[in-house]
Order: sequence, then C-alpha cells, then structure tokens
Amino acid sequence: MTQEENKMGTLPVKKLIITMSLPMMASMLVQALYNVVDSIFVAQIDEAALTAVTLAFPMQNLMISLGAGTGVGMNALLSRSLGEKKFDRADEAANTTLLLTLINYLIFLIIGLFFVEPFIRTQTSDPLIISYGATYLRIVSCVSIGVFFQITFERMLQSTGRTFFSMVSQMTGAIINIIMDPILIFGMFGFPKMGVAGAAAATVLGQLVSSCVGLYCNLKKNHDIHLNLRLMFSPKAAVVKEIYFVGVPSILMMSIGSVMTYLMNLILIAFSTTATAVFGVYFKLQSFFFMPIFGLNNGLIPVLAYNLGARNKKRINEALKFSMVLAFTIMLIGCICFQIFPRPLLRLFNASEDMMKIGVPALRIISISFPIAGICITLGSVFQAFSESVYSLVISVVRQLIVLIPAAWLLSKTGNLDMVWIAFILSELASLALSNVFFKKVHAKKVKLLAE
Repeated sequence: MTQEENKMGTLPVKKLIITMSLPMMASMLVQALYNVVDSIFVAQIDEAALTAVTLAFPMQNLMISLGAGTGVGMNALLSRSLGEKKFDRADEAANTTLLLTLINYLIFLIIGLFFVEPFIRTQTSDPLIISYGATYLRIVSCVSIGVFFQITFERMLQSTGRTFFSMVSQMTGAIINIIMDPILIFGMFGFPKMGVAGAAAATVLGQLVSSCVGLYCNLKKNHDIHLNLRLMFSPKAAVVKEIYFVGVPSILMMSIGSVMTYLMNLILIAFSTTATAVFGVYFKLQSFFFMPIFGLNNGLIPVLAYNLGARNKKRINEALKFSMVLAFTIMLIGCICFQIFPRPLLRLFNASEDMMKIGVPALRIISISFPIAGICITLGSVFQAFSESVYSLVISVVRQLIVLIPAAWLLSKTGNLDMVWIAFILSELASLALSNVFFKKVHAKKVKLLAE
C-alpha cells in the first residue's frame, strides 16, 4: 500500500480534503484571475470589444472541451495501465493522445481560417463587433496548438500523480498571459498597439509557454511514461477506441456549455449588445467562486473513490458532509459579494451607465443561485467518483439546455431583461431536484449497504 493510499484511508477527513483540494483550488483561482484580467483589459478598448470576446467564447469553450475530454479519456487508460503494470500500454495511451491532440488542433486551424467570421455573424450584424470577434477568434483558433498540447501535457502529469508540475505548467501560462495582455493590447515597452488582436496574442502566447513547460516536465520529471514520435505516429485503433469511450461523454458534457452560451448570446443580443457584454462579464466574475468549487470537487473525487474501494461508509459520508458545507459556504460568500458590490465589480470592466443599469440587477439576481449550485456540484462528484457519470451528463443537459435556455427565451418575451436572469435560478433548482434524486439512488446502491 502506498503512502498516498494510506493517507486516503487514515488521514482525518477534513484535513485530507483540504490538502487534496488546495493545490487545485489555487491553480483554478489563477485560471479564473487570468480570465477576468483578460476581459478587464479588453473592456478598456471599448464595449464592442468586450461583446466580441463574449461572442467568441462558445467556440473557445468548444476547443477546451475537445482537448480536455480527450485528456480525460487518456487519464483513465493511462492510470489504469500503470496500475496494472502494463507500461507499454501506458506509453501507447500517452503517445496516441499526442497524435489525437495534433488532429484536434488541425480541426480548429481549419475553423480559424475559414469559419470564424460566419460564426460571429450568426450572433450579431454589428460590423465593429464582427471585426473584433473574427480577429480575436481567428488568432486563438489558428494558434490553438498551444492550448491543446497544454491540456494534454497537464493531464499526463495528473495521470501519474505529478500534480505539482501540472500546477506549475498551468500557472506559468496564466501569469504570462496576464503580463502580456496590457503590453500587447496597448503597445507598451516598444511593442505595437494591437488592440483585440493583442488580447488574443497574449492568450495564445501563455498557452504556448505553458505547453512547453508541460512538455519539459513530462520529458524530465515524468518517468512513468516515455514520449516517442514513432509511437505517436503508429496509433492502434483499440487504444483510440478506449480513449474516446471515456472521452466522448466528457467532451459532450463540457460542450453543453458552448451551446448554452451561444444560445444565451442570441437571446440577450435581441435586447442589446450591452446585455450580451454583461453576460460575458458575469461569466468571468462567477469563475472566481465556481473554480474553487471545481478544485474542491477534484480533491473530493479520489477520496470518495478510495473509501468506496475500502468499504469505509463513515469516511464517505463525512467527506461528503464536510465538502457540501464548504461548497455552500464559498458560494454563499460569492452571492453576498455579488449582492453588495455589483457596481465596483462592473467598474473593473469600464462599465458605462447603461451597462450598470443592466449589470447590477443581473449580478444580484443570478447570484441567488450560487449556494444551490455549490451543493449540486458537490453531489456531482459522487457520480464521477462512483463511475455513474452518465447522471452528471443528464443533469448538465437538463440544467443548461432543457431548463435554462427555454426559460430564458420565454422570459425574454416579457420584454423585461431582468426577468431573463431568473432563468438561472430556475435551472439550478431543477438541477438540485434531479441531483438529489440521482444521489439517493447512487448512495443507496453503492454506500448504504456498506458496513459501518
């Protein structure tokens, strides 16, 4: 039994979850910071630039979904192969994923060259926003090789337990992006003033640096796998099939967010481009509170999975209860911040008075759903830890596509923009009800029958 396994089964549950989650929470907070800072600098150009980046987001999210979902499939096969001492199979998993990563990049290179402007045009007819959006999205798509390989190399490090190096890779890219944003957008220190193109250039530069750091860490620090060009270009169909058997559901689940944001953009832009910009600002700000919850979630999953294997009912229930309280508390703090400080938060994005008029009620209304969301995300960790992830997919579809979008569309017919934001509360309530039903089912099947 390894030291990690001993820790999973013996360390006090609260301390275990905190120590497991903190590095991932810190990493995700830096990621959230870089997302927010990116938009803050873009907003200094003008509101049209902020709206354009918001309209580009669904495509960016789709890119990340494809990369991360492929990484999840690799994770499962790679970790299992190492556990079974099948080291050749582990190398095949890692190297085949490199080829799949390259193919994913080539898909988005084609999209970047030929389809970004038509994509932006489906959401707006404003020529300035179209120009900004196409410029931004063309750069991040055509140079997406950085983000695809960054994700893959980070997943390799996570698969073999080297989460520290994964965190270093991710944080390096985020810090480079934050530093280069103002330099390239506004033309500082002798660099040309690039505007929206500068924001995109800073993003891809951070991703390229991060992918290089990830490659170095895998080559020099990750001795469990061996990257090899011959293996990379000699893929086995069975390995590809295994990777995507697990990866495709993850890709679909993450891609739902792209569909949701695209459809919300269409609903909101019917009111005004400012309403769409507010939605973009909200999306960036909420990540400060959602990202730590996802970090907590990532720390909780292995604790639950290990203690299910150890048939330790008491530690499973204790871990769940503590995580639920922690998630609820963090999201309650987020809700309070949005209730008390909506104006200072919006001022970060150079908000006009019109944007304030729309944004203040938007932040206050949507944030009511935060504590509910915290509970739902924690319950979702149970489905992932106990290999019942289909429930997570169903909940995600119901919350974002079956409830949120139809509710937002129907409420938009009132002509009152403030009513549209209520759809977020309704979708989280539906998610909570469904999560509770599935949790009771999974808990009864997997945990309830375990001996105390």
